[in-house]
Amino acid sequence: MEVVRSVAAWRALRANWGTGVEIGFVPTMGYLHAGHLSLVQMARAAHARVVVSIFVNPLQFGPSEDLAAYPRDEARDLTLLELSGVDAVFLPSPAEMYPPDFATGVTLSGPLVERLEGARRPGHFAGVATVVTKLFGIVGPSHAYFGQKDAQQLAVVRRFVADLALPVEIVAGPIIREPDGLALSSRNVYLTPPQRAAATVLRRALAAGRFASDTGMHDAKSMLAAMRAVIAAEPLATLDYVDVVDPATFVPRDHGGPGSLLVLVAQVGKPRLLDNYLWRADGTWDTGSVAEEGHA
Repeated sequence: MEVVRSVAAWRALRANWGTGVEIGFVPTMGYLHAGHLSLVQMARAAHARVVVSIFVNPLQFGPSEDLAAYPRDEARDLTLLELSGVDAVFLPSPAEMYPPDFATGVTLSGPLVERLEGARRPGHFAGVATVVTKLFGIVGPSHAYFGQKDAQQLAVVRRFVADLALPVEIVAGPIIREPDGLALSSRNVYLTPPQRAAATVLRRALAAGRFASDTGMHDAKSMLAAMRAVIAAEPLATLDYVDVVDPATFVPRDHGGPGSLLVLVAQVGKPRLLDNYLWRADGTWDTGSVAEEGHA
C-alpha cells in the first residue's frame, strides 16, 4: 500500500499505474470504523485499484465545532486500510489542499443545503462540496463511495456531481450499526458509558416512526410524533430535529411512503448523532446492517 501526501506524489503514482485503470475512491476524515471499511470492501470488490483519502477538512467545521478535537489515529487507520487491501492512501495536509493563494469554492442553494444540517451548520456543505470536488479532480476516480448515515451529505454530493457533470458515479453504502443498533460514527468515542447506552434511542425512535407507518399512520405528522415521543423519554438525549423528507432534495413530505427518508439528529452528551431510515422506492426499508466482528 502506497501512502502519498502531496498532489505531485499522487500524480506520479497514478502515472505508474498506467492509463485505463478504473479507480474506486473512498474519501474519509480518518479515525476509521467498520462503516468506512464496508465502503472500502465495496470498492475493492468492484475496481482494479482502490484509493482512500484521509483529510480532516477545516472548511466543513464551523467556528464553534470540534476541528482541533476531532479524533485522529493515523497509524491505526493505515494499518486497517492495508489489511483491507487498499492500493493507495492520499493523506494531504491542510496546506497541501488549501495553499495561501487558494481562492475557489463550490456552493449550492435551495432546500437541500438550507434545511436541517445546512441551517444548523452554515457553510458546512460548501466546505464538503469544495473538498470533494478537489479530491475528485486529484484522484480521478470512476466511482466514489459514501455512507448512507450522512444522508444529507450524500444527497449534496450527488447534486453537485450532476450539476457540474463530474465523471464520477456516486455509490451509497448502508449504515453500519453496532449490535445494539447505534450507527457507527467517529464521534461515538466522545460518549461516556451512560451516554453510549442512551444513544440507542435514535434507532428506537426511527423504529417507532417506521412502526407508525407500517400500522397505517402514513401521514408525516403521526410518524414524527412517534419518533419525538421516544426521544423525549430518554433524559440523556436532546432532540435537535426529526423530519420526513424526499431523500434527493430534503424537501419535507406530508406523507411517508416509498421514496421517503426518516431523518433524525439528537444531542447525547458532547456529540450530535445522526441517523436515518430510508424507505426505498420498491417499498422495502433500508435500516442498515450490524458491523462485522473485528471491524469496529
